[in-house]
Amino acid sequence: MLVFYFLIFGQIFQLYGLDVSNNKYLTVRATILTVFATTILYIFTPYFSPVLPSNRLQIFYFFLLSFIPILLWRFIYISLIFSPKYFKSIVFVGNSERIKKLLTQVYNDSYHDVSAYLSDKEIKGINGFIDISKTTIASILADNSITEVVVSKRDLSEEVVNRLKKELIVLFEQGVNIVSYETFYENVNVRIPREYLDHNFYRHINFSKNNSNNFYLFGLRFVDILLSVIGALCFLCVIPLIFIGNVMANRGPLFYTQLRVGENGKVFRIFKLRSMIKDAEKGGAVWAKKDDTRITAFGKFLRRTRLDEMPQFFNIIKGDMSLIGPRPERPEFVKDLEAKIPFYAIRHVIRPGLTGWAQVNYPYANTIEEQETKLRYDLYYIKERSAFLDFKIFIKTFTTVLYFKGQ
Repeated sequence: MLVFYFLIFGQIFQLYGLDVSNNKYLTVRATILTVFATTILYIFTPYFSPVLPSNRLQIFYFFLLSFIPILLWRFIYISLIFSPKYFKSIVFVGNSERIKKLLTQVYNDSYHDVSAYLSDKEIKGINGFIDISKTTIASILADNSITEVVVSKRDLSEEVVNRLKKELIVLFEQGVNIVSYETFYENVNVRIPREYLDHNFYRHINFSKNNSNNFYLFGLRFVDILLSVIGALCFLCVIPLIFIGNVMANRGPLFYTQLRVGENGKVFRIFKLRSMIKDAEKGGAVWAKKDDTRITAFGKFLRRTRLDEMPQFFNIIKGDMSLIGPRPERPEFVKDLEAKIPFYAIRHVIRPGLTGWAQVNYPYANTIEEQETKLRYDLYYIKERSAFLDFKIFIKTFTTVLYFKGQ
């Protein structure tokens, strides 16, 4: 029970996040929050954990006995294991304009080691350029301990491509891991690359086997109903306080409903707590945006704490939604997005969710370009859908709420 609590809170407070693991201040903060939450919940869990000690000071001792060795271990991890010599050593191969953005992203993060890049010209601010027309990949690997070669053949000359084919076969035979640019992009960014959204989309985007797995679907629906009933009961407990806050700082109706597009394009009515001024859309449907002046002071609180979404537990019980899936959009917006973004309708093949992969990985989207990026997160979820990914989203949702991230 103690280990279970620790691992869950470690994920919620990002103790194992790579960005946190490279920063001592964030590591101390995450360790304190994780151990504190674990101690409190463990001490007050009936039956499974030990009885409450008669000397309350023993709770503090218990906290220290957990906190000190874990913090020491995290510092050892930072100084010894989280070290460049243990990072994945990568070589990029491709046209400079094609690989520039992803190469810059990987080069500037703290857990990849870009040994070199073979391209047509040097990319400003990135060391390790080698002219692709004057050398071979094998010669680079001979002088470096390379673990992975990332290859993009697009926009390279036919002569270079033909030479690469022969080299890559030999390297693969030698046990060198070779991945395409698109696959590496997907692994790093946990969303599908834009290049997948073309007439050959079926080569890269397939439904997860779990989309037709009856056991998975039954389990998902069971968990949806169970957690939604619990969530609805919790909502009913706090609704008096929300009602008082609404009367004082958000005068007007407490609830409102809105049409949204659900599974297979079916329109349903979603339940929410009102967070905007009355008649906020009297001139027509408008995208909500960051620091939207239509949002009331109390509405900002509701949105930041996600309390405005709690009535949707009743939508989940009805079967209109699931706990996890793409967020449902309004019919007016969907019509516009389907006209401007290819394959946008694909996200409607599963039930929309209260939370989703796009929501826990990407902030508020109010432009077509940002909506297209969120779509690629949703399509990644549809492609990789599984119980483990659902659990990961569930845990990351707590992190998103606690740190006021995402939409």
